[in-house]
Amino acid sequence: MHYRVLSFDLDGTLVDTAEEIALSANRALADVGLPPQPLARIERCIGHGARQMMLRLLAELFLEQPSWVERVRVEQVLARLEHHYADCAGTCVRPYPGALATLAQLNEHGVRVACLTNKEERFARRVLEAAGLSQALALLVGGDSLPQRKPSPQPLRHLIQRLGGEPYQAAHVGDSAVDVQTARAAGVAAWAVPWGYNGGEPVTLAQPDRLFESLPAVAAHVLAGHRVHVATCPVV
Repeated sequence: MHYRVLSFDLDGTLVDTAEEIALSANRALADVGLPPQPLARIERCIGHGARQMMLRLLAELFLEQPSWVERVRVEQVLARLEHHYADCAGTCVRPYPGALATLAQLNEHGVRVACLTNKEERFARRVLEAAGLSQALALLVGGDSLPQRKPSPQPLRHLIQRLGGEPYQAAHVGDSAVDVQTARAAGVAAWAVPWGYNGGEPVTLAQPDRLFESLPAVAAHVLAGHRVHVATCPVV
């Protein structure tokens, strides 16, 4: 298969951002008098953008402590989260092994590479810049870049069209069931990596088309397909 466009999720796929997300969330909780939560718990809520992460976390906390519902204003917590993440975004990021080399290798072989994330675009851009990945990407589509976000197929279809490809020439790589659902809905190959954030569940439960144990393995698979394509093209 000859792939022309590859889309990557951000948090939990290209970059580990859990530490800065948890720091922002716990500062927001502290502002309204709620206790800090463990990193592992916050990680399980990541995947639909910062706002949805906090809403899910608050829902869990309110179930455990119903009395907090009366004294905590959800919109205030969300506002504090945005305030704190504006300070933290890009300060505690760790690219996963081989991230930059993978993107660079794909670029060298003519594959258009992009990032599709539910994180707000301004924050996603800062994370990518801090991780040293922004220059290797042809396009960034954030959670607020378009009217819809993942798992809607609209952002992925938009991304592929912008980069001059067709769905059958594209693949999306992510760490969650949301990524698999998005790719399937867009008619794109659904690829996954086993690290990252998927609500504490193995991403294999979402039945991706392929599971890669490393980012360099993604590039190796794509470029192997390119070599086959070149070898089988007739000479004219």
